[in-house]
Order: sequence, then C-alpha cells, then structure tokens
Amino acid sequence: MAFRVLLRTCRGLQAFMKAIFLNAAFSGIPTDEEQAAGLERRILQELKKGKDPYSILKPKEYAGTKADPHVVPCIGNKRLVGCLCEEDNTAIVWFWLHEGNAQRCPSCGSIGMRSLPVRNTESTQSYES
Repeated sequence: MAFRVLLRTCRGLQAFMKAIFLNAAFSGIPTDEEQAAGLERRILQELKKGKDPYSILKPKEYAGTKADPHVVPCIGNKRLVGCLCEEDNTAIVWFWLHEGNAQRCPSCGSIGMRSLPVRNTESTQSYES
C-alpha cells in the first residue's frame, strides 16, 4: 500500500518536473540584453544605439598631423595629456592641451586638439551661454 502511494507521488512529481523542463526549453536561455538590469542595461542600450556612454570602447586612432590631430575629450578649458612619442619609450611626456587651436607635443611634435565631450541630448539643461 505504501509503495503504491509513493509510486503515485513520484508520477505526479515527474509530470510536474516535465512541465517545468518543457517550459524552460521553449523560452531558452536569456540573452545578455534580456538579463541585464540597472547600469549594465543602460550601457548595453547605449551601445546598441551606437554611443559609448562611459568611454569603454577603444578610441579612434588619429595620425597626429595638422590635417588629422589627436582629438582629446575634455569638460573644462584645458586637459593634461601624456604622449609616449615612440613605441618602445618608457617615459611619458606630459603637457597641457588648452582651449583653442591644436598644439604640438614638446618632444615628438605630434599634434593634439582639445574637444568638448558629446553632450547628453536627453537632458533638459542647456549648456550654451
């Protein structure tokens, strides 16, 4: 008698587990976009739109000439920049990029230019004066 009750319970449990596994197999494993939450979700949404919200992608490479200067994002009117000058150089040459025209590295002559960052278009605050 106890064996029959145990057998019926196991059959009911098997049917319940089978329904769970079929449902899980139907929907599949969630993707990163479906599973992400909070800050990670915002980053993935911005990357999908083609934006780089936190400068996590490799920056574009520039030639460092007058025609194609290194563009350095900045929120103020000047920014401290480091230049390696040569591939195998171990010392960094530091100099300030000021607002205005492009400036040269004092050591190698590579040209850098300060630029304003891309502003958030969703913000209602105006930065223009």
